[in-house]
Amino acid sequence: MENNEHANPEDNLLKAPLDVVEVMKLLPHRYPFLLVDRVVEMERKKRIVAIKNVSINEPFFQGHFPGFPIMPGVLLLEALAQAGCILVMVELPDPTEKLIVFTGVEHARFRRPALPGDQVRLEIEVLNWRTRMMRMQGKAYVDGKLICEGTVTSQMVPRNRPIKPEAASEAASAPEEAAVEA
Repeated sequence: MENNEHANPEDNLLKAPLDVVEVMKLLPHRYPFLLVDRVVEMERKKRIVAIKNVSINEPFFQGHFPGFPIMPGVLLLEALAQAGCILVMVELPDPTEKLIVFTGVEHARFRRPALPGDQVRLEIEVLNWRTRMMRMQGKAYVDGKLICEGTVTSQMVPRNRPIKPEAASEAASAPEEAAVEA
C-alpha cells in the first residue's frame, strides 16, 4: 500500500526538465519557428511551465523593429500554444502521428514587450481537455512580470493526411511531363 501512495504523485508529474532535443521529439516545429527551449514543470493534463530564451539572432528582429527590437506578440501567443501542445503530445503513444493545430485565441492581452536577452516563462493551465479539442489559459512572464496572456484553443489532427485524388494524379503525371520536356 505504501508503494501505491508514493507512486500516485509521481505518476501525475511527468519527467521534467525537458531540454530542447526532447522538446523537438514532441513538437514538429523547427527553427525559426520552434519557440520552446525548455520545459521546467509538467503536471499531466493540468499544467506546464516552459522557457523561451529570446535572442537578438531571432529572424523577426530584422524587421520588428529596426533599432528597437521587440518580439511580436503573436509569437508570444504561439509560444504559449506550443507549450500547451507539449502537454498534449506527451500523452500520445506516438506523437509523430498527430499534430495539434491552433484553432483560436480569446482574451489576448500584451502588457510589456519581450526583448532580446529576456527569458520568457510560459505558464499554461488546462481549462478543458477532450479527446481531440483542448482549451488552455496561458500567461507569459519576464522577471516575474506578466507580459502576455490569453486563452488558446487547439485541435488534434492526423499528421499524415491522405492525398486527395486530384493531387495524387497530378503528382503521378509530373515525372512523366518532366521526362518529356527533357
